[in-house]
Amino acid sequence: MDPQHSRAFRVGIDVGGTFTDIVATGSDGRILVRKVASTTGDLSLGSSRGVSELLNENAIRADEVDVVVHATTTATNAVLEGKGARTALITTAGFRDILEFRRVRVPELYNLGYVKPAPLVPRSLRFEVSERLGPLGEIWRPLDEDSVRVAAARIQASGAEAVAICLLHSYVNPEHEKRVRAIVEEMLGDKLFVTCSHEILPEMREYERTSTTVINAYLGPVMKAYLQRLEERLTGLGTGRSLHVMTSGGGQMSLKAAMNKPAYLVESGPAAGVIAAARIAKRLDLPNIITLDMGGTTAKTAIVEHAEPAKTSEFEVGAGINLSSKLVRGAGYAIKLPFIDVSEIGAGGGSKIWFDKGGVLKVGPESAGSEPGPVCYGKGGTVATLTDAFLTLGYVNSKYLVGGALGLEAGISQEAVRAQVAEPLGIDLRDAAYGAVTVAVANMVRAVKSVSTYRGRDPRGYTLIAFGGNGPLVGAMIAHELSMPRVLVPPHSGVLSAYGLLMADHEQELVRSYPARTAECDPAALNAAYEELSREAVDTLSAEGFAPQDIEVRRFADLRYVGQAYELTVPVAGTGVPVMAEVDAAFHEEHRKTYSHMSKSEPVGLVSIRIVASVRTPQPAEEPADAPEAAADAPPVTRDVYFGAVRGLHAVPVLRRAGLREGERAGPLLVEEYDSTCLVPPGATARVDRWNNIVITLEPRA
Repeated sequence: MDPQHSRAFRVGIDVGGTFTDIVATGSDGRILVRKVASTTGDLSLGSSRGVSELLNENAIRADEVDVVVHATTTATNAVLEGKGARTALITTAGFRDILEFRRVRVPELYNLGYVKPAPLVPRSLRFEVSERLGPLGEIWRPLDEDSVRVAAARIQASGAEAVAICLLHSYVNPEHEKRVRAIVEEMLGDKLFVTCSHEILPEMREYERTSTTVINAYLGPVMKAYLQRLEERLTGLGTGRSLHVMTSGGGQMSLKAAMNKPAYLVESGPAAGVIAAARIAKRLDLPNIITLDMGGTTAKTAIVEHAEPAKTSEFEVGAGINLSSKLVRGAGYAIKLPFIDVSEIGAGGGSKIWFDKGGVLKVGPESAGSEPGPVCYGKGGTVATLTDAFLTLGYVNSKYLVGGALGLEAGISQEAVRAQVAEPLGIDLRDAAYGAVTVAVANMVRAVKSVSTYRGRDPRGYTLIAFGGNGPLVGAMIAHELSMPRVLVPPHSGVLSAYGLLMADHEQELVRSYPARTAECDPAALNAAYEELSREAVDTLSAEGFAPQDIEVRRFADLRYVGQAYELTVPVAGTGVPVMAEVDAAFHEEHRKTYSHMSKSEPVGLVSIRIVASVRTPQPAEEPADAPEAAADAPPVTRDVYFGAVRGLHAVPVLRRAGLREGERAGPLLVEEYDSTCLVPPGATARVDRWNNIVITLEPRA
């Protein structure tokens, strides 16, 4: 790099179903943003196009970009749309149908006709090999290598692109799986993507382990091809030297690791927004927040307590939506990997408005996406969407979306809402549009409840942080329905997930099965197991170029009361020999917080141990509200906005964020920005704090 140009930039790329968001943070303190339409056919094209436009507009040279961090919906969409690789499964004789048996759970309690989603691997591609291990890893039946060769030959003839290998009890003793892999690769070469369960999930529970391994294999060829295309495009721009990918658990992983373990990327984008919100909460000393991330396709919610996002290892993807709720199970395919606990529903700006067979008004989950998009985009969309309703109500500016780069056609939008919603209901155009927004808000209220009231948390004690392209539009409405007192809209709210990518730490999480009662556990042996896992994680991060002294290692334990079916994860303090009494105490307290009861007299069972090795990422500089860049304001204008039959039509002031610097202002008002619009309804007030966050205070609900 030219010594006269010592600037350095880090770039975050968040690919959504409608828009691709680009954020660059510079060593000079600048924060630069760009939104472009997602390119459905090849999402890597939209990413590279957005980066190129941002660099050109801001006179940034490609060699000034040090790091690129990426979040993508490609993995999620491949499963949701059934577009993964043709995958085969090799398993222990007698366990061929584990994917069919699943768990005895259905998401619709009283629907006796519910049909489970078809397995990702059809029965014709599931092959048995003769071998058997005991639960302690002892060999009950040696591996019959001839049966493996027969299976490999049939896989070769089947045209499969990927192979998942999952043998019984291999989480304790992986030797048979390793040998099966060696034979498969010897016969089939490197043409297939091969995943072993001991590499992706060395834990007990046969269905979850098999399902997770299958999903990793199913996504392998798809994600490898996508990430290679992205790397090639960014390298062509000169910015592909250091490319990292966001994981579902809120950390970063290298491009190579992401290609080998794509199952870790299923909730890549939503995790980044939660990480950013958690950092904001920590800076503002907000102990409890709920996040609302509403884009063009979905709305995501999560809970953050004491600046730590809630996490889960129980996740399902498929059946049209992603779920982590413990109350709804059986709708998708299980993935037992670390996830930030996000509840996601099909409610976004592009969600289609429709009527079910009973004539009930619905919004989503089907989305118009970016191509053709909502009717108002003028790209050929014909079905009215939530964005069309927003435009009809006056919530969004037809000439200022994405800073004016995307003009909206109000005439055809209103005609679609009138013909498809108002006339069937026999009501006024604005009332029909407001009704659609009310339905969408009710759906999102349910999503917020799924991470709060359904888990024993009272949302009235939490602050709602609203972001995404549409989150600030509906945040105050959702908070009002839940009697939440305050909504916070951070700067760059429309691209906050992309910004969060630049805040996430680089992480490596490893887990190992360790069945024992804590009262009978040898602390020294347990410490040795932790140290072995830690060395493995540190070696992996060191191989990726991180200095060992910069790597922080944290310990965790998966525990349950003896006889329980499921465990809770608790931190294990320190780096030396664990104090088992402290481990037990941490579990009892976590059980009380989660289930509202505990029993200290019951024996505690250790199921697995895990470590998280992380390298702290330098945090982007934050601009206070009095920064010169924030001082400019637009000429005052008003726009007619409809708030329903009770509150009616108002001439609403339209401001920039800097227009709130003079003090608290009463709603209704609109705050328009390049990447989002914030709506402050009647009865609420808004101001900006010292960090340029919009703080909306709501009137108590009657």
